[in-house]
Amino acid sequence: MKRLQKELLALQSDPPPGMKLNEKSVQNTITEWFIDMEGAPGTLYEGEKFQLLFKFSSRYPFDSPQVMFTGENIPIHPHVYSNGHICLSILTEDWSPALSVQSVCLSIISMLSSCKEKQRPPDNSFYVKTCNKNPKKTKWWYHEMFLLK
Repeated sequence: MKRLQKELLALQSDPPPGMKLNEKSVQNTITEWFIDMEGAPGTLYEGEKFQLLFKFSSRYPFDSPQVMFTGENIPIHPHVYSNGHICLSILTEDWSPALSVQSVCLSIISMLSSCKEKQRPPDNSFYVKTCNKNPKKTKWWYHEMFLLK
């Protein structure tokens, strides 16, 4: 919990560009954070508002947080499913305790900012109907620019 408190303070004092901790979300629990996000200037998502949900287990930072988009506006992106699940290797198999909430936020900003065309993953409909509520339970296979499960 000490690490989580340290990261919470870092996020409050020096958030990544376009991100802000929803302070109400951490009033009752430190293991579930909502982070408000705005699309970066000069990108396909400029001016759009999104919300990320971070859930931490008692094994954090050795266990990656569960991270997904939530709320009314889920970005349309080839690595983001319409239920908010994000296909990003650092959220599962490439997780390292050296990573932090800030580094995950920066990776998500980068992923959205580099997008050239707004579209859902090709298997979105099937995935959303059949997946576990916890995106960490999905066995993702990463193959260059294509996503396979």
